[in-house]
Amino acid sequence: MLTFRKGGIHPPQNKFTESRPIEVLEAPGSVTLLLGQHIGAPSVPVVKAGDAVSRGQMVAKAGGFVSVALHSPVSGVVKGVRQVRTADGMMADAIIIERTSDDAATYTELLRDDEQVEAMSAEEIRGIAREAGLVGLGGACFPTHVKLTPPEGTAFDTLVVNGAECEPYLTCDDALMRSCASGVIDGVRLAMKGCGARRAVIGVEDNKPEAIAQLERECATMTDVVVERLMTKYPQGGEKQLIEALTGRRVPSGQLPASVGVAVVNVATAFSLHEAVRFGKPLIERVVTVSGLDVPGGNYRVPIGVAIDYLIEAAGGVPASTEKIILGGPMMGRAAENIDAPLTKGMSGVVFMEQGHRPEVTPCVRCARCVDACPMGLEPYLISTLARVGDFERAAERGISDCIECGSCAYVCPSARPLTDYIRYGKVIIRRNKKK
Repeated sequence: MLTFRKGGIHPPQNKFTESRPIEVLEAPGSVTLLLGQHIGAPSVPVVKAGDAVSRGQMVAKAGGFVSVALHSPVSGVVKGVRQVRTADGMMADAIIIERTSDDAATYTELLRDDEQVEAMSAEEIRGIAREAGLVGLGGACFPTHVKLTPPEGTAFDTLVVNGAECEPYLTCDDALMRSCASGVIDGVRLAMKGCGARRAVIGVEDNKPEAIAQLERECATMTDVVVERLMTKYPQGGEKQLIEALTGRRVPSGQLPASVGVAVVNVATAFSLHEAVRFGKPLIERVVTVSGLDVPGGNYRVPIGVAIDYLIEAAGGVPASTEKIILGGPMMGRAAENIDAPLTKGMSGVVFMEQGHRPEVTPCVRCARCVDACPMGLEPYLISTLARVGDFERAAERGISDCIECGSCAYVCPSARPLTDYIRYGKVIIRRNKKK
């Protein structure tokens, strides 16, 4: 079974919603669209208070090359462009739109057939991705057109497609692969054309047999697209770990996948590219998993910009046993400070963590379990301590920037030390110092 070589862990999968179909959640009376919900420059508003907008209309343009456009998921009136409180409790610029009429655009009519797609250039496909607001839907939110653009002096020969979904609880990608396999495969082929890769490898963990079967059925006659079964192991979906497992290539420290001729996209991102190119549909909604031990949960197709608490209520409300609400998966997600905040493009899940899930922190016992678990071959106990005491220069020398923040070290620590939190803090300070 394919996997990466160093480290990794096997937390309980808790895929409680793995058999749930995708339910469509209708937009509420208003939506709030954050301008900075992707890596890079924030989107720039092209509307103002009082403007009428329709579903799918661009309301903010890309703010630079590493940026994307933003579109309204509803038809309505712009109530204002102002700061709102985000899920992490910070203030950020946003466009607030009040829904006033039925949403007209359905994006069900084919815009480009096979012949038209065949005639398109790589630049045209990347341009559509940019104007449609496509970003990585696996959580990183890196603009898709940038990912598909080979850096100067490099070329992509392989497209790696991430269908691992290794985070516990999350099943949104699984549900998408099961129900929309043909669209995912078409999106993969479009991404290949957009980046110039000659072949594509789709990696799916072996705990998703139905998704694997659906994808294999769709590409059975293709020689340049293959589906590979991956060992169920965390963090199998990490970019560098996935590349190593599927191609045998190792991305050097400080380098991007392009350095080994590989581009990486998520299966949901591939599907959104299919919708954008084939039907002209911008990224105005995504599939989100709502899950926890004491909630029915499910997989929901949700308009971007709805309030998180609106989604939670639709899924059955907050269980009484909840201590924290995690946005994303429990390993790499962040605890929500405010659920009266808008859902963003990169939000793949809402997970309810029960009380007492994190034990009391005690001193390090020098067991080195964190070293064994680290998929990057780092020394988490050391670099987290260096970050905690403010020795950022030594932390950098020890490779803190190579940390992918997967949380494996903190998970296996018998002393419950918040290793990943300190490392994440150290990386922020080091980046800030570099900018200065």
